[in-house]
Amino acid sequence: MSTRHAPRLRSGALRGLLLAPLLSLAAADTLPAQGGYQQPPAPIRQILDAEPTPAVSVSPDRQWLLLLERRALPSIAEVAAPELHLAGDRLDPRTNAPSRENYVKALRLRGVTGSAERPIATPPDARIGAPQWAPDARRIAFTVAADTGTTLWVADVSTGQSRAVSATRLNAAAGAPCHWMDGTRLVCRTIPAGRGAAPAPDSVPTGPIVQESRGREAPNRTYQDLLRDEGDARLFDFYYTSQVAIVDVESGTVTPVGAPGVHMSAAPSPDGQYLLVETVHRPYSYVVPMNRFPQRTAVWSRSGVVVKEVADLGLLEEVPIARDAVHAGPRGVRWRADAPATLVWWQALDGGDPAAKVARHDRVHMLAAPFSGDATTLASLEYRAADVQWVRPDLALVSERWWSTRRTRTWAVDPRNPSAAARLLWDRSSEDRYGDPGRLVMTWSSAGTLVPLLSADGRSAYLTGAGASPTGDQPFLDRLDLATGRTTRLWRSEAPYYEEVVAVLDPAARRVVTRRESVTEVPNYWRRAVGGKELAQLTRFEDPAPQFAGVTQRLVQYRRADGVNLSARLYLPAGYDSTQGPLPFLFWAYPEEFKSAAAAAQVSGSSYRFVRPSGSSHLFLLTQGYGILDGPSMPIVGEGSQEPNDTYVEQLVASAKAAVEYVTSIGVADPQRIAVGGHSYGAFMTANLLAHSNLFRAGIARSGAYNRTLTPFGFQAEERPYWEARPVYERMSPFNYADSLKAPILLIHGMADDNSGTFPVQSERMFAALKGNGGTVRYVQLPAEAHGYRARESVGHTLYEMTAWLDEWVKRAPTTKAAME
Repeated sequence: MSTRHAPRLRSGALRGLLLAPLLSLAAADTLPAQGGYQQPPAPIRQILDAEPTPAVSVSPDRQWLLLLERRALPSIAEVAAPELHLAGDRLDPRTNAPSRENYVKALRLRGVTGSAERPIATPPDARIGAPQWAPDARRIAFTVAADTGTTLWVADVSTGQSRAVSATRLNAAAGAPCHWMDGTRLVCRTIPAGRGAAPAPDSVPTGPIVQESRGREAPNRTYQDLLRDEGDARLFDFYYTSQVAIVDVESGTVTPVGAPGVHMSAAPSPDGQYLLVETVHRPYSYVVPMNRFPQRTAVWSRSGVVVKEVADLGLLEEVPIARDAVHAGPRGVRWRADAPATLVWWQALDGGDPAAKVARHDRVHMLAAPFSGDATTLASLEYRAADVQWVRPDLALVSERWWSTRRTRTWAVDPRNPSAAARLLWDRSSEDRYGDPGRLVMTWSSAGTLVPLLSADGRSAYLTGAGASPTGDQPFLDRLDLATGRTTRLWRSEAPYYEEVVAVLDPAARRVVTRRESVTEVPNYWRRAVGGKELAQLTRFEDPAPQFAGVTQRLVQYRRADGVNLSARLYLPAGYDSTQGPLPFLFWAYPEEFKSAAAAAQVSGSSYRFVRPSGSSHLFLLTQGYGILDGPSMPIVGEGSQEPNDTYVEQLVASAKAAVEYVTSIGVADPQRIAVGGHSYGAFMTANLLAHSNLFRAGIARSGAYNRTLTPFGFQAEERPYWEARPVYERMSPFNYADSLKAPILLIHGMADDNSGTFPVQSERMFAALKGNGGTVRYVQLPAEAHGYRARESVGHTLYEMTAWLDEWVKRAPTTKAAME
C-alpha cells in the first residue's frame, strides 16, 4: 500500500512543486462550514426544478396507457415531517402510511389505438398512491393521502371521473392497502373502528430493557429503525393493526372480515371465495425487523372464519446469514394464478441449513380448496425454490437457484401429474447476462391474476429481455416453443435506438407497445407492428433537461492487467472536442462481486440511451465542464472456492488503474485531475481507492460505511462473519488506513439514514479519524435525509457541495501541461 499525497506524480521533487500551490489554494479558498442550504450552479438548478416525465402503466386489456404525473422534489419541510421508526420501517402517523412515499400528483389516460388523451379528475393537490387497474380495465383504484388519513378512490375509465368510495380510512402501514377481487370489489386493510388516540410514551421508565442469549447462534445483519422498548411495541401494535374488509365500489359498502390484527397482507383467491391473510404477532424483537417477527399465515373464508392455517412461524432471530439459508417453515405462500383457489408454497428439506448434505434442499407444495388432507408435491429441488409460473393446466415453470454457485435452473413440470419426470428448460449462471433467456410476457386473467401470454393454440409463450451482448444491450421479443424450449427471435432493438417491449397486444404478438429512445430523442411510447412497417407514437413527452443536450456518450471497453475485460459509459460535456485538450474527470462507480471472470467481463448498458440527470446525480457535473466515466466496471472476482473479497483491495485498485489508463490514453482526461466518487458501497470503494492508491486527486463519498467491524455479520455479498474472516474485514475497512488517506475527500451522509450497515456514525467516525490524522476532509450532514436524498434543499445542497469540492481540488489543480513544465 502506498501513502498518497498527490496522484500520479513524476518524482518526489515534482510532487512537492505540485502540492504547494494546491495547499495554498485550499487555505485561501475554502468552502463555508455553515450557512444554511446552498444552491448549485444555474443549469443544475433549472434541471432540478423541471417537471419529471410521467410514468406509464398499461391496462389489463392493453387498450389504455395510464400516465402517472410524478411530483417534483419535495421540500425539506415535507421530508422532515414527524415520522415513526418502528420495526425496521418508517411511518407517517398522519396518513398511517410509509413516510417517504413517492406520491403521484395527477392521472391521465391515453388510448393505445389512437384515442385522444383524457385527464382523470382527482382532488386538487392530491397525494395519489397505489394506482391499480381493475381486472376488466373499466376502473382504476387509487389512494389519496391527507393529514387526516388515507382514503380509497376509484376512477371510471370511460368518463375520467373519480370519487371517494368511502370515508373509511385505510391502513397502508404495510404497503398498498387494497387489492381487486373482481371488477367491483376490493379487499382492503382499514383502520379498526373506534381505534382512538395513539398510546403516549411512558413518562417514567417502567423497568430495564433486558435481552439475553443462551448459547444458540443468532447472527443478524445491522438493521436500523428497530423497536427499542415496550413503548415502541405498543406504537407498532397501534399503527399496524388493521381490519380486513371487502369494499364494494358501486355501493360504497365496507364489510369487515374477521377480527382486527397486525395483518400485513390479505390476498383474495382468484375465485374470490377465500382470503390468504398474513398476520404478525408477539413476541416482538429488538434485534430484527418485522419481517422476522412471528407470523401466522392462514386461509380465511369471506366471512372471516379460519379455514386453514398454513404456517405459524416463531421469531426468526436465529436464521444463519448465508444467502442460501432460510427458515424451516413454509415460505412464499401464495395463490396459484390459474386455479380458482389453490395454495402454493415451498419449504426447506434441509431444515434451512444450506450446508446440510442432502440430495434435495427444497420442495414445492400445492393444496387446493377445501384445503383438507395432505399437500401435493409439485417439485423437489436441488437448489432453493425461486418462483413458479403457471403456463397451462398441464404446464408450470419452476425456477430454482443457489447463491453460492450462482446457478439458476428452470424446469417444466406437469401440475396434473407431478410425479412425471420434469424437463429442464434452462440451466445457467445467474451472473451470465449474455445467456439470459429473458422473462415471460405476462397478461391479466379474467380473475385478475398475472399469467403468461400464450399463442392462440397454447403452444407458445413469449419472452422479453435486455439482450445483453458484447456491443451493449439490445432488447428483444422471442417466441418460446413450450414443447421443445426453442426460441424464435421476432424482434430486436436496432441502432440508433434503445427500444424495449412493454406490452404485447395480441396472442400472435403481431403488434406491441414499446418504449423507444435514442441519444437525442426523449423516451416515448410507440405502437408498432412486429415485422411490419406500422409505427405510431402514443406519447409526446418533452425533454425535461434541454440544458443537457449536446452531451456526448459512448460505451467503452478496456482491459484490466489480469486480463478481465471491463466497460463503462463515457460522457463528455456539450461542445467538447479533442482540440480543447484533456478534461478534469470524475469516475462514479459501485463494485460488484462475481464468481467468474467471464461473467465479470460482460458488457452492461447501451450507447443509445437518452440520459438526463435527476435527483443528486453525479451526471450534473457535465454541465460544469467535467468529463465523467460512469459505472466503470469494478468487479471483485472469486472463482471456485476463493471468496471475492479475499483480494478486494487488489482487484479494486487494478480496475481503477485500468480505467485511468484508458481515459488518459484516448486524450480526454488529465491524469492529474481525476476524482473518484460513489454512493453507499461506492462511497466505501472511494475511501479504499484513496487509501490504497495514488490514482485520484480527490474523492466524494456519500452515505457510506468505512469500518466493517461495525457490520460484523456480513455486508453486500460477503456471507462470512467477522470472526471467520477477520483479516478480510480489517483489510477492507478504509477506517483502518485513515492515516494513509491524504487526498481530499468529501463525506456526505443523511442524518436519518435507514439502510442496513450505513449508519451515520460510519461517516462521523471516518471524519474524526481523518481529521485526527491530518487529512483533508469535509463532512456534510443532511438533516432528515435517509439513504437516498429527497428534499429539494438537500439535493441542491449536495450538488453544490460536489461541484464546489471538485472545482477546488480537481478543476483548479495543476494540469498535465503545467506539471510537465
